[in-house]
Amino acid sequence: MSREGGSNGSNGRSPERIGIGLIGMGNIAIMHLRALSELRPHVDVVAYSGGTVERATDALAETGWAHTVRRSPSELLLDPAVDVVVVCAPSGHHGELTIRALEAGKHVVVEKPMATSLHEARAIVRLAELTGLAVSVISQRRFEPEYQHLKRLLDAGELGRVLIASAHVHWYRDAGYYEAAAWRNSMSAGGGSLMNQGVHSVDLMQWLCGPAATVTAQLGNLARVMDAEDTTVATVGFESGALGMISTSTATRPGDPATISIHLSSGVVELGQGAVLRWDVDAAPPKSAGSIASGASDPLMIGHTGHLRQWGDIVRAIDESRPPTIDSVEGLRTVRLVNGIYEAARSRRQVDLGRL
Repeated sequence: MSREGGSNGSNGRSPERIGIGLIGMGNIAIMHLRALSELRPHVDVVAYSGGTVERATDALAETGWAHTVRRSPSELLLDPAVDVVVVCAPSGHHGELTIRALEAGKHVVVEKPMATSLHEARAIVRLAELTGLAVSVISQRRFEPEYQHLKRLLDAGELGRVLIASAHVHWYRDAGYYEAAAWRNSMSAGGGSLMNQGVHSVDLMQWLCGPAATVTAQLGNLARVMDAEDTTVATVGFESGALGMISTSTATRPGDPATISIHLSSGVVELGQGAVLRWDVDAAPPKSAGSIASGASDPLMIGHTGHLRQWGDIVRAIDESRPPTIDSVEGLRTVRLVNGIYEAARSRRQVDLGRL
């Protein structure tokens, strides 16, 4: 994986550093800036776009990137000092900006979801293959030690067959959260509880249990009248024959940490965020990393530890000229499952994901 997009040294930075440009300067961009600040001198945040000048200046100063230059999105995409574009814009813009960055010859790190539509997600996969550029979709929860340990055991067959899996994201967001950004109220912009809050748990379930084959679903607005749903309940049929359940909400006061539970032929495992809630199998449990901050009631509380772990993998991938662990194909799988759930809810029918 080469650094085709950058011209090292054009702005005085060391040739070993990877030039980073951020598009979008909202809450999640701060998590990236904090993570990147711990990866010096391997990276250099050279440009940003979006947000108010005052807020961006404060965030950059707080994280040690005060030298970073403000650009328009188009200028940033063409900046020869930028090797990797980080897409932190609202979800509805992820697909378009990722495609534009690839067309400009840049590697891309894109916040979840990779795109809101299957059409854009497929286009990203095709472009990444055609150009040889990397796309890594932020799926930081895969890097939590508890989930890494569980994945290794599942892949080794030490826990037997998956029978039933469930993912629950019962969070709470007040009116101020939705009033602060209009896109959070919009289904097409990716503002629903499934696409916006639940997507990481959807990704984890599919990563742990294997590809999903069919879905049924219902959506609702239980606390807020808006275009996007605030609550989703879905059932999943996996290719392995296992069955699953997904429920997401921003209406459930006061908000609880997200959980994943898996009933196996050998017993039961349930993990939270930085916590082993149940481990009724013979295999040794993971060493817990301690409680990881949860966004159950406040999106600013998620912390940047997961982003740091994933960015470490991305930087190593670039240095080693290999694909990142979580690439565009992984992003497409999650976009397909989420879109399948929405289609099942709209049609009130079971959806075969292989036909989407």
